[in-house]
Amino acid sequence: MPLKETDLEPALRLWPQLDGAHARIRLVNHSENQTFRIEAPARAPLMLRVHRPEYQTAQSIRSELDWLMALRRDTDLPIPEPLAGRDGQILQHFSTPEGKGRHGVLFRHIAGAEPSPESDLVGLFGVLGGYAARMHLHVIDWTPPPGFERQAWNAATILDEDGLWGDWRVAPGVDAEIGQVLDALCAQLPARLAAYGTGADRYGLIHADMRLGNLLVDGDHVSLIDFDDCGFCWFGYDFAAAISFHETHKTIPALKNAWIEGYRRVRPLGDEDVAMLDAMVMLRRMALLAWIGSHAETQLAQTHMNGFAQGTADLAARFLRGPL
Repeated sequence: MPLKETDLEPALRLWPQLDGAHARIRLVNHSENQTFRIEAPARAPLMLRVHRPEYQTAQSIRSELDWLMALRRDTDLPIPEPLAGRDGQILQHFSTPEGKGRHGVLFRHIAGAEPSPESDLVGLFGVLGGYAARMHLHVIDWTPPPGFERQAWNAATILDEDGLWGDWRVAPGVDAEIGQVLDALCAQLPARLAAYGTGADRYGLIHADMRLGNLLVDGDHVSLIDFDDCGFCWFGYDFAAAISFHETHKTIPALKNAWIEGYRRVRPLGDEDVAMLDAMVMLRRMALLAWIGSHAETQLAQTHMNGFAQGTADLAARFLRGPL
C-alpha cells in the first residue's frame, strides 16, 4: 500500500532543503518504489524516492548512487541530482509512525513528461541509443569504489523460480499451453546468452530500466531518471528495457533501428551484438512477466496484465523460429 502523507513526516526532517516547508506531498509513481513530489511555497519542487523494504540493501542503494554521482561528474548526461541530508549522506533512513523503517533519497525536480507510446518515438530512440552508449563507455573505464554491490540480470536471476522479480510461471495468464512455449524458451535462451559471453565489451553495469516511464521529455530535452534497477547485464539489455511492455507494438522495428543508429554514433556495435538484441528482448519480457505477477497490486502491473502472458508466448514462439 502507498505511504500516507503523515507517514513521511519523519523523513521531511532529514533534509535541510525542507526546513520550515509547509509542504504539499503528492504520490506520482508506485511501481518498485514510491516517488513523491514535494511542493512548498516559493521553493522549487523536490522528489522523494522511498524504497520498497527488502528489495535493495542499503549498500546496494549506496552503490547505485555512487554510479549516478560518477556519471554526473564524468559526463553531461541529463540524469537526476540527489541531495545530501543533514548528516551529509545522500541515502537517509527513517521510521514511519508505525515503526516501519524505510530508506529514502531526495532529488531535485526535473521538468518534463513521460512520452506516450502512441507518439512518434523514432527520434527519441535515437537519443536513447546514444545515452546507452555513453553510459556503457563510462562503465568500461570506471573503477567502482570498494564494496560496490548491485544485482545481476541474467538467465538465472530472471528465469528461475526464485528470480529477482518473482516466478514467471505463476504470473497471471500463464496456463499450460503458454507455459509449454515459455518452458521451451527457457530451455534455449540461457545457452544462447552463454555462447554470447560476458566480455567487457558487451557486459557490465547498465541502467537496465530505460523504459518510457523513466524518461522526462521537455521540448527537445530528454532526461533519464530512476537508476534503482541498475545492475550487471549485457549492454543490449538497455534496448530491451527501452521497449518494456510494448514489445509487440508495430513500431518496434523502426525504434530498434533508430536505437542502433544512435548507439553507433557514439560507440561501435557489431553485427553479433545487434543479432543478440532479440534475445535481450525475450529476457526482459520474461522479467516483466514475473514482475507483473509479483507486483499485481500496482497500477503499472494492472495496466499491462491482460494479455501480457499470451503476448509473451507469441514473442517466444517467433524467437524460437528465428529473428524477431
